[in-house]
Amino acid sequence: MKQFFKYVCATVVGIFLVVAIITILSIFCLMGMASMDSVTANVKDNSVLVIQLEGSINERSEENPFADLLGNSALTEQGLDDILNAIEHAKKEPKVKGIYMEAGTFAGAMPATLQTIRKALEDFKKEGKFIVAYGDLYTQGAYYLCSAADSVIVNPQGVIEWDGLSSTVTYYKDLLDKIGVDMQVVKVGTYKSAVEPYLLSEMSDANREQIETYDREIWSEITKAVSKSRGISEAKLNELADSMMLLRETTVYKKEKLVDKIAYSDAVKQTIANMMKVDSPDDYNTISVKDLAGIANNEPKGISGNVVAVYYAVGDIVEEPTSEWDYSPEIVGKTVSKDLQKLADDDNVKAVVLRVNSGGGSAFASEQIWHEVMKIKAKKPIVVSMGDMAASGGYYISCAADYIYAEPTTITGSIGIFGMFPNASGLLNDKLGVHFNTVKTNQYADFGDISRPFTEQERAIAQKYINNGYELFTKRCADGRKMKQDDIKKIGEGRVWTGLHAKQIGLVDELGSLDAAIEKAKKLAKVDEASIMNYPAKTTVFDQLLEEMQGSSYADKQLKETLGEYYSFWADIKNVRQKSGMQAALPYRLKFKL
Repeated sequence: MKQFFKYVCATVVGIFLVVAIITILSIFCLMGMASMDSVTANVKDNSVLVIQLEGSINERSEENPFADLLGNSALTEQGLDDILNAIEHAKKEPKVKGIYMEAGTFAGAMPATLQTIRKALEDFKKEGKFIVAYGDLYTQGAYYLCSAADSVIVNPQGVIEWDGLSSTVTYYKDLLDKIGVDMQVVKVGTYKSAVEPYLLSEMSDANREQIETYDREIWSEITKAVSKSRGISEAKLNELADSMMLLRETTVYKKEKLVDKIAYSDAVKQTIANMMKVDSPDDYNTISVKDLAGIANNEPKGISGNVVAVYYAVGDIVEEPTSEWDYSPEIVGKTVSKDLQKLADDDNVKAVVLRVNSGGGSAFASEQIWHEVMKIKAKKPIVVSMGDMAASGGYYISCAADYIYAEPTTITGSIGIFGMFPNASGLLNDKLGVHFNTVKTNQYADFGDISRPFTEQERAIAQKYINNGYELFTKRCADGRKMKQDDIKKIGEGRVWTGLHAKQIGLVDELGSLDAAIEKAKKLAKVDEASIMNYPAKTTVFDQLLEEMQGSSYADKQLKETLGEYYSFWADIKNVRQKSGMQAALPYRLKFKL
């Protein structure tokens, strides 16, 4: 009986705790929703914008009540949109005198995102305002940003990571051989190496060539920028990168001009006070990116009834949502197509800017989105702004635009098609002893069944299907870029290019930011004033709370945090089956060490 009451009490206490937690989270949710309706922060005199370099930077900001509640900076997800809005507002706001950047647990971002922020920082300094940077640990990405500062300070026991750029490709062939799975691949494109990890144990020569090329071009952009800001030659920066700076004494950092001062964090406040020409740190105020971006976002973006719609297409391109396991943004073909239809039919929308940050995915979904881009183009101007990536399917949905912008370090191109069909007969039959007998009414009724390999006839049919897909893809690109299809094929073959190189070969029109794309859209639409409206609407705190309570998304976030860079290995293996069929995707999951 005692045990019975013990279990009953434990159950009651458990229910009580669950209810209490849900209630607390609901309160946080309601508070967050309320805060979105009104911005209470004000810019005070003698203010400094504080940019905390921690967590990761995504294309758009999302409310994350759990990061704040748990106090876990690793879960912090900042939005590029908020950071840029805050810097731009700080540049124009007379009460903001400077920026303070603090390098913390910064997971980093792709090169194009970092380059965009750095350009905004450089533009901010042109107003005669200062930037001070401090860090206990400068990751390479954080140092790239902070090197734009007027004064770079490192903790006496701090470190700076400055060792060059690397890209890693993970190969699974030997693993698949051991478990008895054969990936049956059909593809077009010498450089279309998305399938290589499942067929080879090391890089092909073609893949190594393209990786070395864009790594070298991106690193050159980084070293040029740091060289200009710090007054260190590019040759010297490469020499330092080869000397294991991560494990050097801070006195070396100062000697080599990577930093200006060596000091503890409490001394930084006085440095800022000196830059502001005030007596003490008590004489200036601080404001966060979130608060200043909130003020900027609530100001009218133009006073005209004309609208320039900025549509964010971010993530893998899929036909149906697949994020029940992977808490990542997706470009769902059906959803995006409907959204673009509405923008095409809205007479108030005078032009559309399609902001693309995608490594591609489903060729079918890409074609459907391309079709909607063409429908918009028939009615009004559409301009593409490429973010970190607009490659393969990401380029497919971009190529029809009237004008295309990219950052110099944008990853684009990868014009190629592949299909991947797993054959698990070795695992099922030989290793597990599971055997199948199939009865079918027609010859190809069991096409793609993982329990058997392709026949020669099936492989030939699949290859023809992929060839047709490549012909269509290259025609879309040729028509959109007003080039010959044969010329597109020469720079296609699945090869990845940087934005800098893509401009030289005609895949993009101009190097520039999202703001430049918006101005171009206004010019093409022949409107001087326009309201800038962002689509689709961001997920509310309440929506996220419901998703978190369902468990899978929160569990996946924790898995990402636990596995770190190795999470992508798990995601690759998990998504193999989802990659069946025709795909227009990057040649591999990019793993930049930056």
